[in-house]
Amino acid sequence: MAREKNQQQQRRRPGGPAGQIKRRNCFFCKEHIAEIDYKNVTQLRRYVSEKGKIRSRRITGACRRHQVQVATAVKRAREMALLPYVAEGSEERGGGRRDRGDRGDRGDRGDR
Repeated sequence: MAREKNQQQQRRRPGGPAGQIKRRNCFFCKEHIAEIDYKNVTQLRRYVSEKGKIRSRRITGACRRHQVQVATAVKRAREMALLPYVAEGSEERGGGRRDRGDRGDRGDRGDR
């Protein structure tokens, strides 16, 4: 009897006090798309971040099979110069971060 209760408790889905986890459905499965074309750049842009990185399954909601196809299509589109490898204007960094190349403009160093 106690063993049955333990098994039932283990089978519960995650949710708990934080709330239900919203399951995102795969767009390609919904639309019955078997193969993802690398030439369809407008569709592939949804799966690439502003910085040019391929977004993960957790964010895109694509199933495993289609996420692999998306990654391959994005890489092919980059190779054919249909998609950029990096975002435009990435050389301008925001924030207060500095690199080694930024040391030259400090005025407090003296004459070395």
